[in-house]
Amino acid sequence: MNPIPVNTPLLNGNELQYLTQCIETGWISSEGPFITQFEAQLSNYVGRKHGIAVSNGSAALDIAVKALNIGPGDEVIMPAFTIISPAQSVVSAGALPVLVDSDALTWNMDVNQIEAKITPQTKAILVVHIYGLPVDLDPILDLAQKYKLKVIEDAAEMHGQTYKGKMCGSFGDISIFSFYPNKHITTGEGGMLLTNDSELAERCKKLRNLCFEPNGPRFVHHELGWNYRMTNLQAALGLAQLEQIDHFIQKKRAMGAAYHKGLSPLQAKGYKLPLEKTEYSENIYWIFGLVAPSPEEKERMVNLLAENKIGTRPFFWCMHEQPVFQKMGLFKNESYPVAEKLARNGFYIPSGLGLTDADQQTVIECLS
Repeated sequence: MNPIPVNTPLLNGNELQYLTQCIETGWISSEGPFITQFEAQLSNYVGRKHGIAVSNGSAALDIAVKALNIGPGDEVIMPAFTIISPAQSVVSAGALPVLVDSDALTWNMDVNQIEAKITPQTKAILVVHIYGLPVDLDPILDLAQKYKLKVIEDAAEMHGQTYKGKMCGSFGDISIFSFYPNKHITTGEGGMLLTNDSELAERCKKLRNLCFEPNGPRFVHHELGWNYRMTNLQAALGLAQLEQIDHFIQKKRAMGAAYHKGLSPLQAKGYKLPLEKTEYSENIYWIFGLVAPSPEEKERMVNLLAENKIGTRPFFWCMHEQPVFQKMGLFKNESYPVAEKLARNGFYIPSGLGLTDADQQTVIECLS
């Protein structure tokens, strides 16, 4: 039996053609025409004025936080259940992440808990869309307006997803995407910031490029930034991927429908499958996650799949339970029961765009 990895990208468009152009012309570094093309086409697709390509999604978050002047003394409200990158960017800036629990149905941050966490020190709300369904954004945007807060939209997993018919990545002051190989479109590694604010866009460009002064003198710096540039090779890959985004979304949703049909009997055993849709969005299935009835059952099922050479990944671990943050004295005596249950009982199964129908059926049969 051939192994079935948890993710396989699909690279069957113009990727090879565009990468060959990079090599033949010598444009392989962070200077090159594919970068500006990719920035323009993604920002146009999402409906933003400016796109700033960077080396990865975590880099995009670092830049977003610093570009909005978030620093010591500031608080940023964000979900307890997420990858560590958003919290890392906030902590690295000297600010304090303030956590909210998850919604049990969508697995996103519970928007009803946000207002109670707002204090005079709150500077921003960092929205992270989780696994395939977007956060309910309207209540967050209303709170941001009411309390004069900034909004960072982490749409790393949401390429092509919409909220009430409007593209994810088009909300808030600034948004970010990731292009890791398990995303709907990939550049290998890579990320992008999107914004409608021209001054903010220029600041992001400066921060990604070691804060070189646009009009010189070169190698004289008045501020610290990062070398977070994307290469022309990565952008070439991303452009070819973006050309296929509609097909990719269709394939992901078909994959989700097949899993729902094949795995529905698991619900009688206490498993929870991803919510198929909400009143504001239809699931895009960045990954297809399962929440087992207990940690022991999760371990049993993951081991069974591994024995059959089928890859899985655990769900994100909660921010308040991260050892690195506990060592810093953060989140003492805090508890987020819904997020904790997701982290302990959740895992996802092969969900990549390269997954074949036959392999998906093998996964379903193994889980049944």
